Amino acid sequence: MPELRQDPVIGRWVIIAVERARRPGNFIDPVHRRHQDNPEDCFLCATAYEPVYTCGDVRVIRPQPLSDAAGQEFPVTRDGLYEVIKNTGVHETVIETPVHVANTADLEISQIRDLIRIYAARFDALACDTHLVHVLAYKNYGLSRFMHHACSHIMAMPVPSLEIMEKLSGARKYFEAHGHCVYCDLIRQELEAKKRVILETEHFLAVIPFAARFLFETWVLPKRHHCDFARGVEGREEDLAGMIKMVLRKFKQGFDDIAYNMVIQTAPFRRPQTDAGRWQTIEGDYHWHIEFIPRLTRMAGFEKGSGFYICAIPPEDMAEYLREVEI
Repeated sequence: MPELRQDPVIGRWVIIAVERARRPGNFIDPVHRRHQDNPEDCFLCATAYEPVYTCGDVRVIRPQPLSDAAGQEFPVTRDGLYEVIKNTGVHETVIETPVHVANTADLEISQIRDLIRIYAARFDALACDTHLVHVLAYKNYGLSRFMHHACSHIMAMPVPSLEIMEKLSGARKYFEAHGHCVYCDLIRQELEAKKRVILETEHFLAVIPFAARFLFETWVLPKRHHCDFARGVEGREEDLAGMIKMVLRKFKQGFDDIAYNMVIQTAPFRRPQTDAGRWQTIEGDYHWHIEFIPRLTRMAGFEKGSGFYICAIPPEDMAEYLREVEI
């Protein structure tokens, strides 16, 4: 029989199959296998956009800016129940290498280190626009027939996402009840138990969450507490680059180069002169981290209609499998 597990941060319940399920290869969705491509047709190889930022061989372009000037006003318009904010936000594309390589797993650690530095620098730059409240870096690997060049995206918006608000709210409630960070407690418990740990470096830990939503969902958490990615990763870029490469190599080897998502979860911008309405414990209660999600299955009607997730392999078995994948 399955069991219900609760996410300790946001309180979401997940249905976990406690019996040993099929081996991971049987879950791979062929729709999400990477398609073959023709390098001569690659948009990113041929792009003529002037980069807005560079670090080493990594370039950031802004092909379709959603906002044109930091000082411009972007009022909220209302129509009864409905609210609209027009023409604000920023979308940047990060070209991770000038060479036509698809998977970040195949980059050198030094290239991934430069990529991390790019994310941090762009987060800081976008924080200067006071109309923006939150920034997200993400990667969609292998999910397009037309995008086979290693790239990721940075999106800054005038409103926070529901996902980050749920995490912030859950972390604050835990902090108010216990006086310390839920993620720090999670790290301590996972290091003691070892059952869901995949990899550990000097500064970072890779684990399958206790209440994983998806097959082989993996979190990379910094051992040192910090709510903000750009500040928290300083001096640890090389270590994080090695961790990211190892996680992605395990995905590539263990799941036959499957598609995946990567998301950097960081706190909203904090501006003391304008943050009077925000809670004051965010520096202590939230903890930045990175989430990796291999695209092994698709959500069905029950998940979409109920908000429950069903994970068909126990997290402990998933972690064991990934630990055994040689890279």
